[in-house]
Amino acid sequence: MTDIKSICRKAKTASSEIAKCSSAKKEEAIDRIARKLLEEKEYILENNKIDLQNARQQNKPAAFIDRLVLDDKRIESMCSGLKMVAQLPDPIGKVDGMIKRPNGLYIGKKRIPLGVIGIIYESRPNVTIDASSLCFKAGNAVVLRGGSEAINSNKALVKIFRDGLQETGISPEVIQLVENTSRAVVLEMMKERDFIDVLIPRGGKSLISAVVNNSLIPVIETGEGNCHIFIDKDADKKMAEEIVVNAKTTRPAVCNAAESLLVSADIAPKILVRIIKKLQDHNVEIRGCEKVKKYYPNCRLATEDDWYTEYLDYIIAVKVVQDIDEAIKHINKYSTHHSEVIVTNNYQNAQKFLEEIDSAAVFVNASSRFTDGAEFGMGAEIGISTQKLHARGPMGVNELTTYKYIIYGNGQIR
Repeated sequence: MTDIKSICRKAKTASSEIAKCSSAKKEEAIDRIARKLLEEKEYILENNKIDLQNARQQNKPAAFIDRLVLDDKRIESMCSGLKMVAQLPDPIGKVDGMIKRPNGLYIGKKRIPLGVIGIIYESRPNVTIDASSLCFKAGNAVVLRGGSEAINSNKALVKIFRDGLQETGISPEVIQLVENTSRAVVLEMMKERDFIDVLIPRGGKSLISAVVNNSLIPVIETGEGNCHIFIDKDADKKMAEEIVVNAKTTRPAVCNAAESLLVSADIAPKILVRIIKKLQDHNVEIRGCEKVKKYYPNCRLATEDDWYTEYLDYIIAVKVVQDIDEAIKHINKYSTHHSEVIVTNNYQNAQKFLEEIDSAAVFVNASSRFTDGAEFGMGAEIGISTQKLHARGPMGVNELTTYKYIIYGNGQIR
């Protein structure tokens, strides 16, 4: 038996136990894990420091380092997320839509766990806690396979999570970490359909494509975010400026950061130069269309590839469009269907944008950075689904469940 098969088998066995775990017991365990994260903060930071040193020795870019960093604030944020997850309503066992048929049968849909969820992700160690807590809250076992760049951080976090489970009388086997970070092991994991019920890749385009193209297990695609902001002709100029700067510069390496900016030709003369200057104050590289170059000759001319690119860096593609119709057409062509924003005081244009943009999250007058499980009241997220089955947008506890039909009869036969 290979190591990965053994790991997946342990998770499958443990999934039967966690599926029967009471809401109170799960809440107690998550609260305990949150406390342990703070108690073991120095242990976490020591291991994260090793990962950071390795990344710097490999000359990883600043945006990559930012995704990898754990500090006091981020550990406290993980704890806050855990406490929110603990307090969420438990969906398991909820019965929806009980109906009575003419023959007297009562038929309902009962929420149950998915079973074993495999998570394949890169660089961001906070995913370890977010994914584990949400899967656990929804009654699932989880098999985690993080990237080699965060292996020391992930091992420390999983140890704390498992210790917290054990201290509350729950089998730690419901959380499994694949410590072998070779690609061969990932390929093997994607074939373990007897033990893993669904795979969720969380990372860049190449990772997601590799999982989708090679997995024998059903996949929920997440993560890649070529997010757009469209400044309409009737936008509030100050609001537009603040939203663009926030969406691009606060954390450019995350999937809900803005990657493309579209500006209506009617408002471009009044706003474009000022926004570009603000972006450059944050060292953002501008890649613009021919019309943008007329306003800002020093920008790099955008190529067709730029409109498709999720930079995850201090780079933004900028285009002047004729009107909202051109903006919608552009977004639906180049978007990864993650998050799109319109800035406007025109109600009709706001509604048109909401109706015609085909993405998981569509905002009016707010930053795309709000596409986040915690911001949506989920406590945390397993990822942002950019597909339509079986979940879309930030995936919280409810999205990590399925259902079965339950039928009550009194002797009916057919």
